[in-house]
Amino acid sequence: MHTTTRILALVAGLSTASAFAQADLSEAFLPMFQPLPAQAPSPDNELTEAKINLGRQLYYENRISKGEKLSCNSCHMLDKYGQDNLPFSPGHEGKLGGRSSPSTYNAAIHIAQFWDGREPTVEAQAKGPVLNPVEMGMPSADFVVKVLKSMPGYVEGFKAAFPGEADPITYDNFGKAVGAFERGLLTPGKWDVFLKGNKDALSAEEKKGFATFAKVGCVTCHNGPGVGGMMYQKLGLVKGWPDLKDNGRADVTKNDGEKFFFKVPSLRNITETSPYLHDGSVKTLDEMVQKMAEFQLGKQLTDEETSSIVTFLKSLKGDLPTEYIKVPKLPESTPDTPKA
Repeated sequence: MHTTTRILALVAGLSTASAFAQADLSEAFLPMFQPLPAQAPSPDNELTEAKINLGRQLYYENRISKGEKLSCNSCHMLDKYGQDNLPFSPGHEGKLGGRSSPSTYNAAIHIAQFWDGREPTVEAQAKGPVLNPVEMGMPSADFVVKVLKSMPGYVEGFKAAFPGEADPITYDNFGKAVGAFERGLLTPGKWDVFLKGNKDALSAEEKKGFATFAKVGCVTCHNGPGVGGMMYQKLGLVKGWPDLKDNGRADVTKNDGEKFFFKVPSLRNITETSPYLHDGSVKTLDEMVQKMAEFQLGKQLTDEETSSIVTFLKSLKGDLPTEYIKVPKLPESTPDTPKA
């Protein structure tokens, strides 16, 4: 055989072997992932149509903020993949919160809520920002209840959502209604089609990107149906993160061993939710991938590896549930409704 022919045959053989290795690697790691469920049910919060419809109204309701200018949707915009693309979100007086607003999409399947995991469920999380003095600034839960009770539309809505309760408009029920709505904020896409067995759902480049993602070690923390969101991890695991001042989960648990630990973000829709990290300090996905490899895994990625991983991450963009998130008609105020 001619020398050039032998070299070409060898290269072709190596390329084929590499392709098979990537395929084997991808298949080996796929059991770490699951498609999104149709809903994210709760054992403590039955999902009924009446409760979900009420929760949708409350998600868009700005009269439960001090200046009547903010709603859940102000910082977690449902037409923008559940966040506002700002490092920090402005509250009712324009003051900025201390952490970046995470997306509400797919949040119900996470291990817990908030960057530090201080609330266990979306129902509990929904009650926090309304009373936060920097965020929506309402003076008390009782005042929120007073506002809702002043509007007949909400009186009827709570009765329908919580039948049999003598006094259904409570702050806990407010959280349950919003939580019920958020449990339907799921964004399946072609990654889910791929996981369900359609191997043509991803392109060759996207499959190669997943193989790179797996080989580098990203799957260690980013797995499950959310491709993340299922564990806590130290930021700066193998190399100290520069200028890190936020103690993360340690401020909640009072355990110094959890200093700088945060909930691992879900990578679903990650291309749509910049800037990145709890402080919104990283602007581009390429930079975020490189920093994660360096500080979490102790690896320096090539530009080709970075690009390959980003190609895979783009495949995690799902479809917005456009009908589900349509802005509803809100109950009308009455003379008894407190003014801003």
